[in-house]
Amino acid sequence: MRNFYSRVTKVTMYAVALGFLVALTLYNRFSHAPQTSPSTPPDLSAPNPLPSSSETTLENLTWLEVRDKVREGYTRVIIPTGGIEQNGPFVALNKHDLVVKHLSSEIAHALTHTLVAPVVSFVPEGEISPPTGHMQYPGTISLTEETFVPLLEDIGASLGSHGFQDIIILGDSGQSQAGMKEASERLSRRLKPLGGRAVFVPEFYDYDAVRAYLRARGIVEQPEQFHEELAFSLQLLAIAPDSIHYTQRLAAGNTKLGGVSLLDREALTQLGRDVIAHRVAATVAAIQRHLTAPSHSG
Repeated sequence: MRNFYSRVTKVTMYAVALGFLVALTLYNRFSHAPQTSPSTPPDLSAPNPLPSSSETTLENLTWLEVRDKVREGYTRVIIPTGGIEQNGPFVALNKHDLVVKHLSSEIAHALTHTLVAPVVSFVPEGEISPPTGHMQYPGTISLTEETFVPLLEDIGASLGSHGFQDIIILGDSGQSQAGMKEASERLSRRLKPLGGRAVFVPEFYDYDAVRAYLRARGIVEQPEQFHEELAFSLQLLAIAPDSIHYTQRLAAGNTKLGGVSLLDREALTQLGRDVIAHRVAATVAAIQRHLTAPSHSG
């Protein structure tokens, strides 16, 4: 009986030892195995089947076209912000979107080698609950600064990860200027390891300069009781006249805006084009200054 228990004990010890050796072998094998990384899509290097395009609007391009444009030196991209807000009884809620999208496209063409990201339509417009500012009017959509700033930062970081080096942030709404500035500063820190940077362009929203430009053309506007201003509506008349309901407002007897006659549509449309050209030139010059400023070098 004693020999039987001795044999059982030895077998048990051998089994334990063998189990330990197997476990140790498996541990050494798998704990030191190289860590796998997420697989890279095999089609990233695929040839582009489309001919070269002069399109600069990011959302209208394929990913292959964007890839090739970056390789061709299109390493600047504009992130435009607009706004969905009340603009009085005649102007569509997307006034700022329409203006900033059109002007950003012209700015990109003037700068060359620059693309334009989709317009960020949602910006701070007032407190949501209880409503303040523009949020007191139906149709307005607002974001908090705590939502708006990280949103812009992530958009810019996404573009930076794809090879864009200069992320230009500008917007056509007064309430979004502070948030854009903060987002650009945070984004610059985030992009620095990739060799990129973000530039906020406050000069784009210099409507004091636009008003001075209009005064130099002999146009002195009086304040309106509602949220519409000639400086904005002139641009819309040249870009998207239906958005200011030009024909309907005249039919309703509203033939003036800020004391300025609206009857000469042709002259007003040309003035709108002139305002746009003035703003584009001023913004392009400002962007070039920002990009060459010492604080953004290196």
